[in-house]
Amino acid sequence: MKYDMHDYTSAEQLLHEVEKMNGFGVRLTGSAAHKAYIASIKAQIRDMGLKVYSDPYFFNRWEAKRASIVLHDASRSEEIPVSSVFPYSGETPPGGITAELVMLEGQRLSLLRARGKIGVVRINNINQLPSKMAFDERRSMPEDLHLPQNYSGPVATSFVNMPILAAAKTAGAKAVICIWQGIPDALAEGQYLPFIMDYQGIPALWVNETTGRRVVEAAQAGKHATFTLEAEWENNCESESFYCMLDGQNGDEAVIVNTHTDGTNCIEENGPAALLALLRALKDKPLRRRHIFVFVTGHFRLPDFRDVLGGGVQATSKWLADHQDLWNGKRGHIKAVAGVSVEHLGCRDWQPDGERYESTGEIAPELVYTGNRMMDDIYFNALEGRARVRTVTLRGHNFLHFGEGQPLFNSHIPEIALVTAPDSLCVVSPTHEMEKFDPQLMFDQTQTFMNCLTMLDEMPKEAIGPCERYSLLNLL
Repeated sequence: MKYDMHDYTSAEQLLHEVEKMNGFGVRLTGSAAHKAYIASIKAQIRDMGLKVYSDPYFFNRWEAKRASIVLHDASRSEEIPVSSVFPYSGETPPGGITAELVMLEGQRLSLLRARGKIGVVRINNINQLPSKMAFDERRSMPEDLHLPQNYSGPVATSFVNMPILAAAKTAGAKAVICIWQGIPDALAEGQYLPFIMDYQGIPALWVNETTGRRVVEAAQAGKHATFTLEAEWENNCESESFYCMLDGQNGDEAVIVNTHTDGTNCIEENGPAALLALLRALKDKPLRRRHIFVFVTGHFRLPDFRDVLGGGVQATSKWLADHQDLWNGKRGHIKAVAGVSVEHLGCRDWQPDGERYESTGEIAPELVYTGNRMMDDIYFNALEGRARVRTVTLRGHNFLHFGEGQPLFNSHIPEIALVTAPDSLCVVSPTHEMEKFDPQLMFDQTQTFMNCLTMLDEMPKEAIGPCERYSLLNLL
């Protein structure tokens, strides 16, 4: 351990930074809360005496303002709980839409029957999708720690079922009620999912399984409902990615350290707090090569912020596409020899157990992509001295690589990328999910990344080696 992070931050300071972030409000892309958070990060960087370079971007922002479902029968009307909105789905007039409910799945499936009605669909928690389809494990600590045999949870479930709104819209439905099935009610609350779709043009809401039973009964009885989803549109909303640089002895080579600034809760976008601590530790140190710290927007608005020229799916791809002179090594450009992606730190482990969703008392398994075997060795060496470790390292597999390290990997930059993925990662809640956050773990992980950066800076690029490509197949 070359630099002890106790000299630059602490678990208490990181907790303070996360609480300050929460104080801005939920930081969905381009929102007022997100802009305030960005301004705070930039101010702290400037206070270190560093120059901030900003890239403004413009997109059409949608944000839900009010949502409700009221069931009607001959004798009374009853408002039922809404678990969350379906992001960028659509909107209703202020008075809502009143129409007959109709099932859009099962034996009663007939899209022709959906015209002019409110569709109801049960979304079953996927639990038979083999993890080996999406993940290729390199190694783990402890050695007996492995990913579950089958991949499940709200994020994967919502992504698999994304086409349902397009089908309902084509069929002429006025709105859609999506029901979580096989997911505890407590876990269903506040899920901002799926967040990777373009605007759908048909309003949709989520309800939990318990509430869903009442909706299904009403639909099967041919009852009516009033469905309301009011939303705010802001055309040409401005957001920004930004970066700063630490000079090194060799200005022709760089290490990219990246994270994102937008998200839903205290875990999803707490990476900037760690990057600020790393900046404080490194800014006055002698460095072998340039270090570029990148804070991107658009992680929760990927249709508007991904760019194939910068490695594809995640928001960092837009920054890479716009700044090829800082990483691709062509025509006198700087060559990025490694990347470190930091997001989702300090995750406590909460797991669904039947109808319950509660803490296991453990830290969540850390999912860490490593771009080649040397990067994998560096990461495991950087764990030395950690009291609590539950880590699985991964190689990009079957053209899948989750998190903001993906554009680095696709751009042939060998990376170490933390992308721990608890089921509550995309939850919007009054607590900002602080009960699932462990500041001491976040400090330990920040120390681990400091160790990675110092080891990388001491190695010539030939020793770091080239980025591997995706492994393929191995589906069972």
